[in-house]
Amino acid sequence: MRVAVIGGGIVGLATAHQLLHRYPGVELLLLEKETGPGRHQSGHNSGVLHAGLSYKPGSVKARLAVEGLRRMVEFCQEHAIPFDQCGKIVVATSEAEIPRLHALLERGKANGLEGLRLLRGEPIREIEPHAAGIEAILVPQEGIVDYPAVCATLAHEIVARGGDVRFSSEVIGLRQGARWLIHTPAAEYEADFLINCAGLHCDRVSRMAGNRDATKIVPFRGEYCQLRPERQFLVRNLIYPVPDPSLPFLGVHCTRLIHGGVEVGPNAVLALAREGYRRTDFSLRDTLETLTYRGFWRFFLRYPRLCWDELKPALSRELFVRSLQRLVPELRSDDLLPGGAGVRAQALSADGDLVQDFCFVRQRAALHVLNAPSPAATASLAIADHIVDEAGEALAE
Repeated sequence: MRVAVIGGGIVGLATAHQLLHRYPGVELLLLEKETGPGRHQSGHNSGVLHAGLSYKPGSVKARLAVEGLRRMVEFCQEHAIPFDQCGKIVVATSEAEIPRLHALLERGKANGLEGLRLLRGEPIREIEPHAAGIEAILVPQEGIVDYPAVCATLAHEIVARGGDVRFSSEVIGLRQGARWLIHTPAAEYEADFLINCAGLHCDRVSRMAGNRDATKIVPFRGEYCQLRPERQFLVRNLIYPVPDPSLPFLGVHCTRLIHGGVEVGPNAVLALAREGYRRTDFSLRDTLETLTYRGFWRFFLRYPRLCWDELKPALSRELFVRSLQRLVPELRSDDLLPGGAGVRAQALSADGDLVQDFCFVRQRAALHVLNAPSPAATASLAIADHIVDEAGEALAE
């Protein structure tokens, strides 16, 4: 049997890797439109190892995050990939946030996280001397990692196990007959089973394959700054806010990077291109798809203040700094240097709801991964096993 995986981000790479591990007789083809692996979401993030603290207990996301963290740490140890389970703190900076913090602690325990501790007062300062916070949760399992190195290692392993990895191979057409016929600008390929891990373009690939799922990817750009080297002492490891369960975005946080430096942010603003990492990036096709999608307008009308509150810090350095000072009061505007940006491939339903859980949709001789935002990088190896399980009957033929 020949299986084609579309998408060479970390989820597609992990899926191909696990397919070859569990079904060594499979003929594996991986198609990626870029010139190398992990060039989009997988390579444009802060490199955090997420433990699964805030996800709804019993959800696929919570289960795969907890299992995925363990698997990712083992993979990094096996292949000497840089990582550090340095721990993070989630800080409540007002009395109003304390009930939510306590609920978060119970959620983390329900998800199976180990070593969680509730801190109050001076113990917070012992871990993060410059952090604000009345109370905090210490999450010792969380950490940081080099995801581009993970992607490169997975790609190398796939080839070593006999997989066929084709970069610069954008899928521009799919036709299903007795087998899938896959069109790329350079060549055509055939496959018996298709796995769509196309990330920012997964909905388009899904529709190309004839699937009529109504969700659509709406891209949100997250913009970061970095701390000047002489001010990086303000953040030792990871400092996060208490998430508001009524809102779809986490808010700004502070992250030490695996190869040095400290990143702060992001805000979350609508991207005018699915690969729009700069404010000036614009795609007419991508923008029209978003603005003509009824789900986007229903989301906007449901959260108009949130959308405005997320946009303001993107336009005002003063407001961005003020949001950071809730976590680290000593931060100043001149502490910040320009940083990178990422684009979140967020699935949005026609009803205007952000799809919160990972989303997998079966089709005859195909499986589509239609929502895999954070913590998909951490959970990628567990997600891959879930995909292989879902496709198991067809692959066993």
